[in-house]
Amino acid sequence: MTATASLGVIHRGHEKEALTLMQAYLPKESNSPGYAESGSLYALGLIHANHGANIIEYLLNQTKDASSDIVRHGGCLGLGLAAMGTQRTDVYEQLKYCLFQDDAVTGEAAGLAMGLVMLGSANDQAVSDMASYARDTQHEKILRGLAQGIALTMYGQQDQADRLITELSEDKDAILRRAAMYTVAMAYCGTASTPAMKRLLHVAVSDVDNDVRRAAVEALGFLLFRSPEQIPSMVSLLSESYNPHVRYGAAMALGVACAGTGQKEALGLLEPLTNDPVNFVRQGALIASALVLIQQTEATCTKVKDFRQLYAKVISDKHEDSIAKFGAILAQGIIDAGGRNMTISLQSRTGHTSMTSVVGMFIFTQFWYWFPLAHFLSMAFTPTCLIGLNSELKMPKMQFHSNAKPSTYGYPAALEEKKKEVAEKVTAVLSITAKAKKKDDERKRKEHKEEKMEVDEEKKEKEEKEQKEKEKEKEEKKKEEEKKKEEPAFDLLANPARVMKAQLKVVRMADGSRYAPVKELGIGGIILMRDTKPEDGEELVQPVPALGPKAEEETEPDPPEPFFYEE
Repeated sequence: MTATASLGVIHRGHEKEALTLMQAYLPKESNSPGYAESGSLYALGLIHANHGANIIEYLLNQTKDASSDIVRHGGCLGLGLAAMGTQRTDVYEQLKYCLFQDDAVTGEAAGLAMGLVMLGSANDQAVSDMASYARDTQHEKILRGLAQGIALTMYGQQDQADRLITELSEDKDAILRRAAMYTVAMAYCGTASTPAMKRLLHVAVSDVDNDVRRAAVEALGFLLFRSPEQIPSMVSLLSESYNPHVRYGAAMALGVACAGTGQKEALGLLEPLTNDPVNFVRQGALIASALVLIQQTEATCTKVKDFRQLYAKVISDKHEDSIAKFGAILAQGIIDAGGRNMTISLQSRTGHTSMTSVVGMFIFTQFWYWFPLAHFLSMAFTPTCLIGLNSELKMPKMQFHSNAKPSTYGYPAALEEKKKEVAEKVTAVLSITAKAKKKDDERKRKEHKEEKMEVDEEKKEKEEKEQKEKEKEKEEKKKEEEKKKEEPAFDLLANPARVMKAQLKVVRMADGSRYAPVKELGIGGIILMRDTKPEDGEELVQPVPALGPKAEEETEPDPPEPFFYEE
């Protein structure tokens, strides 16, 4: 299921080809267990996340007709993603019907999907439905899904969510108290509200349930992502807590709030946690460090190389615990996400809270309970690009001047594979053979006593050669160092360009360019250009087909020459 759903992450945004791409995995009349089919419906939701008008009907029908709870689980997740924030009654009612079947597998996804459909609506009826059913059900999985759903329904509501938060935080059920912490995170995301932070810090040190305490600390990251410099001082004591769940929460809070910043203070707190005696704390620290270090180079953050080596070491170590290894594998994927052309940002380029990114990051943190939810992180990725378009929305050929050395914001160098040193085979020599050889050598020496000894001269020649080779190597190293020193102080980037967030400050149009940006280049992303010489012919960037040549375009091999078979 997870592997099939990952195709949705790969093909995210390819809406026209979605059904064709997923055709092989979609539900059919067969006796298969349904894991691949479930994953394919989840993948369709990921492809159409937050803009799935064209696929909602298909997913709705598939969820209705699903033959097993496993397929319904994927259908509910896909439907929730595609109909995210639409508040469609028919979709909500179908999900509610799935929830009321009281099946643990279906109910978990249905509860979460109901929250996605009613995202930010603060719909009293929806909250009442979810809260009342959460108190009635005996299934922990359904309770978890509803806890997330309630929080999503109150997204961005701030003070209007206070009554519900108070009600849930006083409940006897630990999962509903956890729902209160999630609701604080969603209702106050990006606000850095002091009363909300006080509430979270109080719960983080006082609640009797570990999961509630962990959720409270994680929620701090969602409140403070606009001011990441504040979070290290706030969670520094919590990161040293005796409780491993609080330490894990502190690590994830740092990852969420400081995502893509490469902040030294955050890394200073995360580094000791990567050596924590508790494996799940190490997992959280590894994932959080990757969130912080995404798109950082050695020039912008010196620690990035050490962390990359740490991920590789944990992944390759056979004796490493699987929990920590899972964290390192996820971290490796996050730090190189989108071919190193993407970063994680919970706000738009203009500084507004990105609803899709916040929701994606929030559900990603729930992989603690159900690891396929890790795919939601793809919703928080944003491409780091600078694309100039003309009045016809086509890409003309132009250049941008980056006033920084190419290595400062360039792609990190690939890790070199260590060459295996083959040990020389030592052949065993018998003592009788050794004695015979010794006698033979003595006899030869007596015969050649009168001849001149040329051995010393040969040795001298060898030593001279070795010395010359060493000198050559030193000279080559010096030349390489000089080349690095001689690196140009600026870089010319062709349209479309990979431009990182920090790099935007030093980017301008190249000297003598015929194009002038309509808005400042510092915003980044897609920018319209005004052509100052419209009378001259325009040269456009030719689009390149994605994923290489298609099957029809590939050259077929020549048929074999005719021949006669003779016995």
